[in-house]
Amino acid sequence: MVAGEPFPLDLRLVPFAGTCWAVTLVGILWGSGSAWVLAGSLSALSVALAASCALRGREGWTWAILALLVFGSCCAAAAAWRVQAVEQHPLNALAHSEAWVTLVVKPVSDPHAIPGFERRVVLDAELIEIHKSTEIIVSGGAVVVLAPSEGWNQILPGQRVVLRGQLGVPRHRDLGLATVRAEGPPLEVGPAPPHQRWAGVLRARLATAAAVLPAEEAGLLPGLVVGDTSALPRQVKEDFTVTGLTHLTAVSGANVSILLGAVLLAVRGVGLGPVTGAVLAALALIAFVVVARPSPSVLRAAAMGSIALLALVSGRRKQALPALAASVIVLLVWSPELSVDFGFALSVAATAGLIVVAPIWIDVLVGRGWPRVVAEALAVSVAAFAVTAPIVAGMAGTVSVVSVVANVLVAPVVGLITVVGATAALTAAVNIQAAEIVVSLTHWPLWWLVTVADQGARIPGASIAVPSGLAGAVVVFSVGLGLALAWRRRWSRLVIVGVSIGVVVLWAPIWPTSLVDWV
Repeated sequence: MVAGEPFPLDLRLVPFAGTCWAVTLVGILWGSGSAWVLAGSLSALSVALAASCALRGREGWTWAILALLVFGSCCAAAAAWRVQAVEQHPLNALAHSEAWVTLVVKPVSDPHAIPGFERRVVLDAELIEIHKSTEIIVSGGAVVVLAPSEGWNQILPGQRVVLRGQLGVPRHRDLGLATVRAEGPPLEVGPAPPHQRWAGVLRARLATAAAVLPAEEAGLLPGLVVGDTSALPRQVKEDFTVTGLTHLTAVSGANVSILLGAVLLAVRGVGLGPVTGAVLAALALIAFVVVARPSPSVLRAAAMGSIALLALVSGRRKQALPALAASVIVLLVWSPELSVDFGFALSVAATAGLIVVAPIWIDVLVGRGWPRVVAEALAVSVAAFAVTAPIVAGMAGTVSVVSVVANVLVAPVVGLITVVGATAALTAAVNIQAAEIVVSLTHWPLWWLVTVADQGARIPGASIAVPSGLAGAVVVFSVGLGLALAWRRRWSRLVIVGVSIGVVVLWAPIWPTSLVDWV
């Protein structure tokens, strides 16, 4: 985009995405009855508005509202149907009675250690069969398995697993049927699908190759490349949380953009056409999703990548905001439980901020004489922080005040680590020793990431506690809005800068102890 050119925004799909999210949220949080009532109400309004349009011949925005009402009623009905299926599921009653059952499940995620309970793991699974004393019920649905690490650590997604455990109500209000507390190792374990075996081997070989790095960097590399944080030390996780860098270890659209960009640049370098490039990029996208596992952030990133590929093949100009809105609608229809997933909300909000807010700020800074590279790094980090801070506050009850600076400092190395790390993963599939050589190229960039997180987390007041839930989100949003409005006036900017300098001066007496490694 040329500097100073108005940033084009196509908002037509945004109300549809917001409506789909809202009505789905009603069904998940308040049950199928509320969703059916909402679907009926929207349908009645649609009929009334259609009749009015037919009689009076109204046009323009009236038809847009009619389309939105019809779409909303369809989404509400779909959500009601999905929620009702969960409410009437035979496992639901057994979960409320905390019954002991034998289940056949298919894991859809890798086992993850439970913080504070290192000998226990948790994994998401799809229900296949319920074995009762007198019958076998074949039925689907989502369950969460809590199990001892022994016998479960090596389970791969897609394996058919038979377990004995006690049921409990779901830990979160979503479309999950139950929480299953397994009493021991699986009773039976079937073979994993070929593509999951390949993914498991690739993840394991990447972790083996990364072992040539120091422990912190070795645990961080798989997290940045494929979202595998199983070997990431707890202290590094805490430092990333305090400094607002945890999004780097959760696969997002940024990872997909970097990888697809590298593939397309390579395709262009060898002279292949756009259709061939799109096919190769699509294959790379599918492989990445399989290896990274289809978590909410990966699915959203894959949807965005797919829409970008469609635009590439058709030759049409890609519109980022409609692509985001379309991906939200598709993912919510496919997986309604994403409507209550904080990770999904953060991912969508961050992407929207980069699409809508960041380009405006970049043009403003460039117009005032800032170098474009610096303006882009600062605007992207500030925009992502501004739109996600209220969500993080509501989710965790904390706000990182060093997040913007930390993200600006690490921005130059993230792309390098992602591309080199993906190359190391592919190399590891063929030869571990060669992969170790490639991995060694990421040593200093990874060290920089760990160092920024460590030093940022040591700063007093790096993370501020706020009320959790809606109150915290409202407080942080109000403060952010107040600062944004104040920044528009010269005297307010001087006050904000003066307060910031004062805070830095107050911290000065403890700099030698908090930043000793820098001296």
